[in-house]
Amino acid sequence: MAQVEKKAGLLRKSSASKKPLKEKVVLMYEEIFVREDPAKNNPRFWEELFLMKVNLEYLEGKLESLDGDELMKVKDNINSLFQHCIQALGEEHQIKVVNALQTLCALFRGVHQKNKSTSGFDIINMLMGFDKAELRMKDLMESLDTLLCGDGSESLKSLCLKLLLCLVTVTDNISQNTILEYVMINSIFEAILQILSSSSSRRQHGYDTVVLLALLSVNPYIVKLSIVDDETTLNGKGLVISQALSEYNRQYKDKEEENQGGFFSTLTTMVGSMFIADAEEKISVQTNEAILLALYEAVHLNRNFITVLAQSHPEIDLVTTPSAPVPTTPTAPLGTAPPSVDVMSSTELPLDPNLQTSNLLITFLKYSSIVMQDTKDEHRLNSAKLCLIILTCIAEDQYANAFLHDDNMNFRVNLHRMPMRHRKKGADKNIPSRPLVCAVLDLMVEFIVTHMMKEFPMDLYIRCVQVVHKLICYQKKCRVRLHYTWRELWSALINLVKFLMSNETVLLTKYNIFHLALLVINLFNMFITYGDTFLPTPSSYDELYYEIVRMHQVFDNLYCMVLRLSTNAGQWKEAASKVTLALVNIRAIINHFNPKIESYAAVNHISQLSEEQVLEVVRSNYDTLTLKLQDGLDQYERYSEQPKEAAFFKELVRSISLNVRKNVSLNTLSQDVLLKEFSSIS
Repeated sequence: MAQVEKKAGLLRKSSASKKPLKEKVVLMYEEIFVREDPAKNNPRFWEELFLMKVNLEYLEGKLESLDGDELMKVKDNINSLFQHCIQALGEEHQIKVVNALQTLCALFRGVHQKNKSTSGFDIINMLMGFDKAELRMKDLMESLDTLLCGDGSESLKSLCLKLLLCLVTVTDNISQNTILEYVMINSIFEAILQILSSSSSRRQHGYDTVVLLALLSVNPYIVKLSIVDDETTLNGKGLVISQALSEYNRQYKDKEEENQGGFFSTLTTMVGSMFIADAEEKISVQTNEAILLALYEAVHLNRNFITVLAQSHPEIDLVTTPSAPVPTTPTAPLGTAPPSVDVMSSTELPLDPNLQTSNLLITFLKYSSIVMQDTKDEHRLNSAKLCLIILTCIAEDQYANAFLHDDNMNFRVNLHRMPMRHRKKGADKNIPSRPLVCAVLDLMVEFIVTHMMKEFPMDLYIRCVQVVHKLICYQKKCRVRLHYTWRELWSALINLVKFLMSNETVLLTKYNIFHLALLVINLFNMFITYGDTFLPTPSSYDELYYEIVRMHQVFDNLYCMVLRLSTNAGQWKEAASKVTLALVNIRAIINHFNPKIESYAAVNHISQLSEEQVLEVVRSNYDTLTLKLQDGLDQYERYSEQPKEAAFFKELVRSISLNVRKNVSLNTLSQDVLLKEFSSIS
C-alpha cells in the first residue's frame, strides 16, 4: 500500500500519480465557508462534523485568509458552527466534546486574528451574533463549569483550561477583550479554585489554572481573589507556584553545572575571565513572568496567603521522584513550562530529620537571586522588578515579618551569586542556618554590589534599599536583635555612594541620583539613631562608627558634591539640599572622632592604627559626641499599585498574554492520547 502523507488538510499518495485528496473534515469546513447552510442538503452535517478529528491549522488559516466582506457573507454559518460547538459540549460522546472544544479554540483565535484592526463588537457579532451573544456565552461557561467540576477525563479538563487561556489571550491587551465581559458575568472562579484544592487535579492542571487566575485577576476577579480564605485552595496555589519556580531553579542549576565542566571550563581558566559574559548567556534560562505575577497577586491581594509563604515542605531539589510525562504539558521554552510531577502533594513536614525543609519563600528567594543577576534584557529587568515588588509587599507585612525574623525558624538558603573577578563562585557553600530575613538581606546586598554598571538600574536600586529600610523599621519597632553581618551591608551602601559620585555627570542626565543617595544616608541614620534598639551587641554599634570613620572620604566627597549643587540655582537644588541636611550626624561623627584618632596616633607614635585601636578610641569618646535627633527615619510610604505601577503591570500582562498565546499548544492533546483514554467509548 502506498505511503500516505498529510499536509494542510490534503491526503495524497506518495506516487503523485493522482490528484491530491482532501480530508473529509476539510471538505466539510469548505461547505461552511460557502453562503448556503451546510445542513440543508445533509441534516446530519453537524453531528458528523464533531465525530471527525479537528484540523486546527486549516480552520484557523481559512478564517485568517478571508477578508472582512467575505467573512461577513458566511457570518450565519460561523454563528451556526459556534452554536453547534456549544451544543456538542453537552454530548455523551467525549470525542465530540473534545472536537467541539478544539473547534472553539480555532474560532476564537482565527476570528480575532482576522479582526485585529476592527472593534471587539464585530468579533462578537461574527462568532455569535449580537442578539444571541449573552445566551451563547452563558451556555458555554456553564458547560465549561460542568466539565471542570465533573468526574470526567483529565484530558478534557485540560482542554477546557486551554480554551479559557485561548479566550483570555486572543487580544494583545486583555482590557480590550470584550468577550471577557461575558466570562466575568458567568463566573467559573469556583471551578478554577476547586482544581487547586485537589492534589490529583492540581498535579495535572495546577499550572494552567494559576496562569489563568493571574491573567484574570486584572479584572473583577481581583475582589474574589482577595477574599479566598480556604486553606487547602491557598496551599494548593502556593504549591503550584513553588513547583514552577523550583523547576526553573533546577534547570538553571543543571545548566550551570554543565557549563562548569569540560573543555569550556578549562578554556576559561586558561584565558582568564574573558568569556565570563558568554558563559552567563549560555546559562540563561527563560524567566517565568506568569508565575511571578500569580505570586505577586496572591501576596499583594490576599492577606491569608502570607501564611502559605512559610508553609514547610521537603526541599524539592533533594526529592527524587520518577517524572512520568504528562500529556497535557505544552512544549514551552525552558522555565515557562509547568513541572511534570507534583512532588509536593503533601504540605506536611518530611519524616526524615536529615532532609532539608524548604518553603515557597526560600524557593522564591533562590529564583530571585538567579533572575536579578542579569537585568540587561527587558524580560529579565521586568522579572527583577517584579521580584523586588513582591519583596516590598512581604517586607511591609506584619505577619510575614514575624516569621522572617523568627529565631525558631532557621534555614540554610543557598542564593546564586554572580561570578565576579574578585571572588570565588563557590565561596558561600557553608551557609549557617539562620532566620529567613538574613537571606533577604543577603539578596539585597548581592544586588547592590553587582549592578554598579553603565546601564544603571536606578529603579531597582531604589526598591532594593527600600526593602532593607522596611525590614529595619520592623526590627526597630519590635526590638529584634538580628545576628547578621551588618558590616557587609554598610560596605555595599558606601560603595554605592562612591559609584554615584564617580558617575555623577553621566547619571544626572538620566536620573535624580540624590533620591537614591538620600535613601542610603537615611539608612545609616537609622543605624546611628536607633541602632541600640536592634543591633545585636554593643560592639556592632562600635563597628558602625568605625566603618563611617574609616570611609569618611566618601561621605566628605558626597557632602562637597551636594553642597555645590544645593547652592546653585539648578534643577537639583532641592534634591541635593535634602541630602546635605541628612548628612548632619554622619559629619558630626567624622568631625568628632577623626581628630581623636589622629591625636591618639600622635601621642602613641603609631603611623597606622589597627582596627582594635580605632575601636578603642571610638568607645572611649562616645560621651562627648553630640548628635541631632532626626524625625521620620522609621516612616515610609506603603506600596501602592495604582497609579504608580499601573503602566508596568499593563505592559507585563500584555507580554505574558502574548507568551501564553504562543505556548498554548492544543496539538499536545494528540488524538492518539485521547482515543486511548476514551477507548471504552463505543
